[in-house]
Amino acid sequence: MSPENATPPSGENGSRSRLGGDGGWPRWTIFVLLAVVGGAVLLQFIASSSTSTSINYGDFISKLSGDQVAEATFDNSNGHISGKLDDGSSFTTTGPLQLSDADQSLFIDKGVTYDTPSQSIWGTLIPLLLPVLLLIGFFMWMQKRASGGMGNIMSIGRSRAKTYDAERPATTFDDVAGYEGVKTDVTEVVDFLKHPEKFSEIGARIPKGVLLVGPPGTGKTLIARAVAGEAGVPFLSVTGSDFMEMFVGVGASRVRDLFQNARKLGRAIIFIDEIDSIGRKRGAGLGGGHDEREQTLNQMLSEMDGFEVSTGIVMIAATNRPDILDPALLRPGRFDRQVVVPLPELDDRRRILEVHVKHKRIAPDVDLDLVARGTPGMSGADLSNLVNEAALFAVRSGESEIHRRNFEEARDRILMGQRRESMALSDLEKEAIAYHEAGHAVCAAVLPTADPLHKVTIIPSGMALGVTMQLPTEERHIYRQDYIEDSLVVRMGGRIAESLVFDVVSTGANNDLVGATELARKMVREWGMSNRVGPMAWGQQGQVFLGEDLMHSRDYSDDTARVIDEEVERILREAQDRCRELLTENRNGLDLVARALLEHETIDGGEVTRLLELAQPGSTSANPNRAAATSAPSLGEPIDVGSLPHTDHTEL
Repeated sequence: MSPENATPPSGENGSRSRLGGDGGWPRWTIFVLLAVVGGAVLLQFIASSSTSTSINYGDFISKLSGDQVAEATFDNSNGHISGKLDDGSSFTTTGPLQLSDADQSLFIDKGVTYDTPSQSIWGTLIPLLLPVLLLIGFFMWMQKRASGGMGNIMSIGRSRAKTYDAERPATTFDDVAGYEGVKTDVTEVVDFLKHPEKFSEIGARIPKGVLLVGPPGTGKTLIARAVAGEAGVPFLSVTGSDFMEMFVGVGASRVRDLFQNARKLGRAIIFIDEIDSIGRKRGAGLGGGHDEREQTLNQMLSEMDGFEVSTGIVMIAATNRPDILDPALLRPGRFDRQVVVPLPELDDRRRILEVHVKHKRIAPDVDLDLVARGTPGMSGADLSNLVNEAALFAVRSGESEIHRRNFEEARDRILMGQRRESMALSDLEKEAIAYHEAGHAVCAAVLPTADPLHKVTIIPSGMALGVTMQLPTEERHIYRQDYIEDSLVVRMGGRIAESLVFDVVSTGANNDLVGATELARKMVREWGMSNRVGPMAWGQQGQVFLGEDLMHSRDYSDDTARVIDEEVERILREAQDRCRELLTENRNGLDLVARALLEHETIDGGEVTRLLELAQPGSTSANPNRAAATSAPSLGEPIDVGSLPHTDHTEL
């Protein structure tokens, strides 16, 4: 369903219609009034400016006495005298309204014509009424403006939800690629809205609220619209921020108006996007019970609680922060059903890619199965961006189709940033970066449980000066301790390689150390992978919001904190010692990989494995999955589940 089919919110354009001409003053009225006034002034100026010569009254009497005036007309209403002289020139002058006896006798003797114009009432009233009419018009216009402003204020409590008509083409489940499990969960809502009698006969009650929970970009809004399209009912869409205003009580009023509009439609779906903006936990210490957000939430809870039966109305909300929602919002009778919309799996990514490449020219060498396999952890929005970036790279290259290498370049751009090939690095810096990335690559290729190596490059990209990428052979959902420990060794590879070759360390390992420390701390505090701490999970401090936990407090003693720090240090030092031993044993291979990087700048995982075998054939058991790395697709990016990033890069 396109946005053009949406019905504008009620009350949104009320003031606009008042000021635009529906019962109000048109904009051209002021220009007409200005034109009338200007015309009157111009006519007066034209009338006053003539070719007649102005003379004084004394000269006129002298010329009249000397028979130099051919004709003259005296206006006894204002004393104006006009006429012609004997030489044919016109003249004007002004005499007294009450002529003296001598002048009056002279005028009679010389045949001066007396003119007494008839006075028109309009000629007298118009000059007086015109300013009054202008003032009345101005005050009426100001009154219209004021009434329009009051209309805005009176309509501020109306809902801003966009209503999509069910009679027009709508989004259906066929438009949602993948997510079969999610579709199954929400199909029951569709059946209830289509056939409510089946549920009422048996006494079943459909959940009033369905909460879609998932990371950003996974298509929660699209799924909600598909539910409305499948059910064939009106769809009211609104975001949580639309309820918030500077006036207290506006949000609650808009909630009431939203439910009233839904009841008028009969069966309908109300969709609230980003509900966490108004549904956060109450009583957090700031604002008290009169906070605008809390009043809005209270009104929503009361509307959903059943004070008035809302048969046929289902609420669907979306959020990526379910942990901060108020418990009263999630209890049975309100949003009692949560549907998780996770990141797409391999098959889902394949179907999503098919949707996004449908109207694009794709070259025959593009295999969407390989693209889907090489993009784990990407959401639907990320995949859409990937296809668009690949199309942009194809256009920049002057190609008429999108090729496989364009997807490779797009993936690198999204994950690592724009390549900075023009960045000037000294020979010493290039050598240090080459050995740093070679250290990561050798550890990834040799360790038995590490993900297979995909590609190593020393071309600066984004904020990174070099990147080592690993491609998992399968999507992981849980992580074993030996896998995490090998991941720590891979992270230490760059720092230890610099120490072995140059006998000094640099700032290039900053990103590696931050990630390794965070990973080791999770092992001790959250995953129970330390014998000294034992099977205890202390968790991570949550973010402060709405005044909650303004004063951070630990739930363990200082002695326990010291033990945790000691265990984190032990894990990191053991990983460092293992890494040093591994790189010392494979020193020849480290040199070969670094030289290859200096010569070619980018090499793949298969080339790293070949160089290691060439340097020390049969001396070290390499990763059994390196064959998979050699035949891995050109698109690959590690899964980032559980805060376990696999992409290591050098930073200076």
